[in-house]
Amino acid sequence: MTDSVLAVPQPDALVRGACPHDCPDTCALLVTVKDGVAVSVRGDPDHPTTHGALCAKVSRYTERTYHPDRLLQPLKRTGPKGSGQFAPVSWDEALDDIAARLKTIAARDPQAILPYSYGGTLGCLQSESMAARFFHKLGASLLDRTICASAGEAGLQAVLGGKLGMDVEQFEHSRLILIWGSNSITSNLHFWTYAQRAKRNGAKLVCIDPWRNDTAEKCHEHVQLRPGTDAALAYALMHELVKHDWLDHDYIAQHTVGFAALRERALAWPPERAAAVCGVPVEQIRQLAHDYGTLSPAAIRMNYGLQRVRGGANAVRAIACLPALVGAWRHDAGGLLLSSSNHFKTDSAALERPDLLADRKPRTLNMSTIGDDLLQPASPGFGPRVEAVIVYNSNPVAVAPEGDKVRDGFARDDLFTVVLEHFQTDTADYADYVLPATTQLEHLDVHKSYGHRYWLANNPAIAPLGQSKPNTEIFRLLAARMGFTEPCFQDTDAQLAAQAIAPDPRNGDIRWETLQARGWARLPGATAPFAQGGFPTPSGRCEFWSQREADAGRDPLPEVLLPYECAETAPDLAARYPLAMISPPARNFLNSTFVNVDSLRKLEGEPALLIHPDDAASRGLADGQMVRTFNDRGASLSRARISTRTRPGQIVGLGIWWRKLSPDGQNVNALTHQRLTDLGGGACFYDCLVEVAAA
Repeated sequence: MTDSVLAVPQPDALVRGACPHDCPDTCALLVTVKDGVAVSVRGDPDHPTTHGALCAKVSRYTERTYHPDRLLQPLKRTGPKGSGQFAPVSWDEALDDIAARLKTIAARDPQAILPYSYGGTLGCLQSESMAARFFHKLGASLLDRTICASAGEAGLQAVLGGKLGMDVEQFEHSRLILIWGSNSITSNLHFWTYAQRAKRNGAKLVCIDPWRNDTAEKCHEHVQLRPGTDAALAYALMHELVKHDWLDHDYIAQHTVGFAALRERALAWPPERAAAVCGVPVEQIRQLAHDYGTLSPAAIRMNYGLQRVRGGANAVRAIACLPALVGAWRHDAGGLLLSSSNHFKTDSAALERPDLLADRKPRTLNMSTIGDDLLQPASPGFGPRVEAVIVYNSNPVAVAPEGDKVRDGFARDDLFTVVLEHFQTDTADYADYVLPATTQLEHLDVHKSYGHRYWLANNPAIAPLGQSKPNTEIFRLLAARMGFTEPCFQDTDAQLAAQAIAPDPRNGDIRWETLQARGWARLPGATAPFAQGGFPTPSGRCEFWSQREADAGRDPLPEVLLPYECAETAPDLAARYPLAMISPPARNFLNSTFVNVDSLRKLEGEPALLIHPDDAASRGLADGQMVRTFNDRGASLSRARISTRTRPGQIVGLGIWWRKLSPDGQNVNALTHQRLTDLGGGACFYDCLVEVAAA
């Protein structure tokens, strides 16, 4: 074993860490260790955006780390795939057999091997550093990691030039905050703190979302639009801004491109037209436009729910045009925030070493179509059949769309599957080998954020439990078994950490050595990134009209694209399946993480389905009744909750339950499809028609 894991602290210590989960808050943690055991995890009160508070999920992190079902030794499958039957084996036996299998497949075509990973940890080291080196050297298929945010990223890229935006700490000074496509109380708790401060200071809070979630309940106003109609609403707001001249003409002239074309399209979207499409009152649209045009500084907090539909990227494009029209970017507390990722500069080339590919150009498979891809035979257009999948930081059998196809793909007897995990998840049940990975309390890592502007260090607080190993170490050991001799495969975690933070003006003088001791460090730079323009687009301006999109044969202006599955685009389908389903995360889960934590699952109870009283009455359904939600792709069981928090014609299936912890071994992704978003190739989880009946 290489010297890859730094020595852990003394038996009694207070250790600085960082939350690893797929959340914009990226909290700074303080871990209390006594006699070598982590006894508590709390938020760092000195870190400005964490301010000592953690969500209910992460505050129970010791319960997850010391869970009795934690995987603590390598396992080899002994029963049929999906049975969950395994026997313990040694690391040597597991690694030798895995390497032998991969060598055999790679000798035919390394593209038949596929990595599959996402946001189980967002750390620079334990996500895609040594793992990426391993797969690049191997020449495996590349994975397009699209399942969460790629459509929104494409939308921001087209208009702003990257994943950039407001400083979250400035929202408390805004006079108007539009919370668009986000249940912040559940998924962005620390932003909500700033929004509450603004509210106490007299700001108006408006939630724009298809269901009356916890955040909408606490805002001054809720705009309850139909799923996938956000671009139409944005254009109606632009219509009113133009009509009433609530515009910053100087900012538009100096710092934007394409206003004349955008103005013409906006004038084709009066509030009456948008109201019919969005299903909201005309006067509510007019009032929202008035507020946005006259209350300054105005801020928008978008989140990724709104881009998980066919037209998701173009919806983000349309919304991203709004701040420049009113000159909101001039102010620290104006503009918008969807992601702050590109305020940081990670040295991805140093960490991932794409040069190890040499002159090879492997195919790229989209993680959102894993169900189809695993069932796809070899063909000239597709390439070789996928023969092996290495899964880490993900649980695709639970979280990927069109779940029955995903399950059937992983159930293939001729598919060799290795899963790096903390627990025996739905996906682990289909593995040939399960390798025990460390949790955040047991390994080193470096974190940036997509919701604030602080680098964070995660120091190991305790020794790895049982035989668990960091992802970095597992891929080092596999590389050695494969005969990879490049020196980069000997880099320790400390060396990787030092490589992660690029020498770049965006990072200022932040370096790993000082970050590790301090725990966190703020990026330099102006609080208002575009007060004087300077957008990182080809023109240097906010691009309402995109030459890049025109060159690609697409609409240079944001489009209004309705969902694949709705009455307007698929009337025959809507006649059979008249209910639109969205499936936002349950409050106490984060995607499929924490579902097996007993205290959190008890808080959720069981899979729940919100259905409007009108829809329940027409189907003869009672509150608390077990119901079956179904379409041509599959079905799932859940407990009906009759509620006006959802719209007529729309249900809310709270996710994402592990299939095996659900009443019928299914979850909401039995119903979702694998079609992709307009730009970015993202998943369309909230673009789904279903029917509901008594179980």
